[in-house]
Amino acid sequence: MTALALMAALVSIPFGGYALADGTTESPTENPAENPAEGRPQPMLPTVELLVGGVPLVVEVASGGQQRYMGLSFRETLDDNAGMLFVYPRARPLTFTMRNTLLPLSIAFIGDDLVVQQIVEMDVGPGQLFDSASPARYALEVNQGWFERNGIDPGALVAMP
Repeated sequence: MTALALMAALVSIPFGGYALADGTTESPTENPAENPAEGRPQPMLPTVELLVGGVPLVVEVASGGQQRYMGLSFRETLDDNAGMLFVYPRARPLTFTMRNTLLPLSIAFIGDDLVVQQIVEMDVGPGQLFDSASPARYALEVNQGWFERNGIDPGALVAMP
């Protein structure tokens, strides 16, 4: 699938809300009935298979505000070739935290063109902020070191098989 077709497929995923315009971390939904149980991971999200720099990866797609807010919080494991793709309605500065995240992760910030712009290692621990160096439309979290182990650097293309 071409980058344009992948972008169209990801854009068609319904959004449950928008992130804050200033790039700060989102707040949970106003409706408590929609919030997951406190201290628990959110249920598995819909998945898609991606090729990141030609390497297969199965990712959960977090497209709604609450899904993006919870992310991989409270998850105790993440399969080796799995991750979470955060989808935003438009490219913008992104900020991520390791709030309630129990696993060390790597994050790739990805532009509208589906090219990896930046990769950042995120260690477990509160009070950390991880900013995109430039506006990004997507963010991809995987187990820490996955990009390096698979030879993926900024400039790699994200596609669907």
